Amino acid sequence: MNEMRKITVEVPEQDLLEAQALTGEGVTETVRAALRKMRGIRAQQEALKLRGKVKFGVDLMALRKLED
Repeated sequence: MNEMRKITVEVPEQDLLEAQALTGEGVTETVRAALRKMRGIRAQQEALKLRGKVKFGVDLMALRKLED
């Protein structure tokens, strides 16, 4: 895991309470979950930029043989 940083943030109380209800965790884990979610969104955005630029072929019959 990366080096940890201690931060202080001010957030709307209701937003935090709702987020904690969703995660079922405390403040720290809820904030970490939100940051991981943001990182995932960024990865999806980067992947979408590649749409139509990456070419790859799939041999359907070969894949079916692998399943057997």
